[in-house]
Amino acid sequence: MTLKTALAAPFYHSRVQKLGKSELIYYYAFDRRWMDREQVDLLIHRGVEQKLLGMDGEMYYPLFDLADVRIPIGYKPSSSIFDIHEPFEQLLDRITGQTGKEPEEVVARMNELITERFDGNIRPEAALIIVAKRDNIQFMDLLDQLKQALLKKD
Repeated sequence: MTLKTALAAPFYHSRVQKLGKSELIYYYAFDRRWMDREQVDLLIHRGVEQKLLGMDGEMYYPLFDLADVRIPIGYKPSSSIFDIHEPFEQLLDRITGQTGKEPEEVVARMNELITERFDGNIRPEAALIIVAKRDNIQFMDLLDQLKQALLKKD
């Protein structure tokens, strides 16, 4: 499940538009027992950083339509929501979050571009940018990081 699903859960279950940080900590750490306080802080930070959460004073609110997010019965976020460090993974998560497609489907589109359109002469990062552009997903804020990641591989 995606970061978006994890961020939507407290708003969805509480049926409110805005929650304070203490309410989010209570929901994730004590009510659901999904994570500790530091992980909640990281989750909130990632949500704000990826423009999935907004702030109004000390209250947080989702910047996406909660009706578009499906939270399965028995849902529990995996620890993978904390592992997104690479710009490639951030862009992949952004594409999946905003299009509702599974990561495997997005990677398949990327691989199809690499093999069929460019005969293997394009890097995955560049192909993922093309996928993002086709889906009207913002990627300019990650462009410098993607370039740096490419330079490190050489």
